[in-house]
Amino acid sequence: MSTENLPQSPEQPSRKPRVAVVFGGRSSEHGISVVTAGAVLRAIDRTRYDVLPIGITRDGRWALTADEPDRMAITERRTPDVEELAESDEGGVMLPIDPGNREVVYSEPGSVPKALGEVDVVFPVLHGPYGEDGTLQGLLELSGVPYVGSGVLASAVGQDKEYMKRVFTSFGLKVGPYVVIRPREWERDVFAARKKIVDFAGQHGWPLFVKPARAGSSIGITKVDDLSGLDDAIAEAQRHDPKVLVEAALHGREIECGVLEFEDGPRASLPSEIPPPDAHAYYDFEAKYIDSTPGIVPAPLTPEETAEVQRLAVDAFEAASCEGLVRADFFLTDDGFVINEINTMPGMTPISMYPQMWQASGLSYPELVEELIRAALRRSTGLR
Repeated sequence: MSTENLPQSPEQPSRKPRVAVVFGGRSSEHGISVVTAGAVLRAIDRTRYDVLPIGITRDGRWALTADEPDRMAITERRTPDVEELAESDEGGVMLPIDPGNREVVYSEPGSVPKALGEVDVVFPVLHGPYGEDGTLQGLLELSGVPYVGSGVLASAVGQDKEYMKRVFTSFGLKVGPYVVIRPREWERDVFAARKKIVDFAGQHGWPLFVKPARAGSSIGITKVDDLSGLDDAIAEAQRHDPKVLVEAALHGREIECGVLEFEDGPRASLPSEIPPPDAHAYYDFEAKYIDSTPGIVPAPLTPEETAEVQRLAVDAFEAASCEGLVRADFFLTDDGFVINEINTMPGMTPISMYPQMWQASGLSYPELVEELIRAALRRSTGLR
């Protein structure tokens, strides 16, 4: 790749703020991250910001990518890949680990490193481990670069479903019954671990949902109707995370609510409802992204129910010390709202519920992206 074609550093001193959109990553949600990045790139106001798209390949290389959102979409039931968008098979982008220097550098074997200019804010649209779990956020803290979304602690809590539930419980939020199987338990005494789950099922009933403790987009989740399917479900979950969460089935309506940080604090969107998908046992990856099962926005709730779920969504945002944005997922049961989880970097594809909820609340997708960038620029780096 010739360095002549690389983005040039904006001229000083009247340059526009530069936003680096970072996407892809090493998790099983790589493809959905690329789709989200395409939507964000399309929405950013280019009259206000310069944009630098940076993709992280599945093996962890930071690649300079084409700024071509139309190539970052699901086609023929297949998600895109950073490798297809990379400008070079070998070149890499480096962020400085120096709070006094925000200069991004591109290097390629056999070539002199090329400065790409300073980055004012990073918009990380990675999902899952190595991106949404506090690891990337820690790197950006070391670099002294402001970024969209929650800090290290909130990102880690939001990714680990066990500790997320522990935090919610400590703040008085109602969660569903669950049991955790740690990797050492399954490795050392599989019979005892299996009995732990069977005893849990005896108390709460079948079916159970077996899922990776630290993954998203419904990847690696299995609905288990009896003991015969348990071992295969554990194996599938452990393909994505060695720690496994087993949850009792909650009977109720699936309700989601978005939270966005404005200058005067976090506010909740109108909620949405996820109806049971016709061709799927539950709202799984295929239903969410491939078959595009539509949600109902706004959710058909009473005014009192709407106000309650909005309050609970903001409470969850505050309980986990979140920043920027969150999608909070609930079940509306006979006993009221039960929080299932939060997503600190929810899917923001054109069909994702988070932007749809804000659209219904009066905030367009470009306005939503603008609010997120403004929130990041308002915050200083350091301990968050």
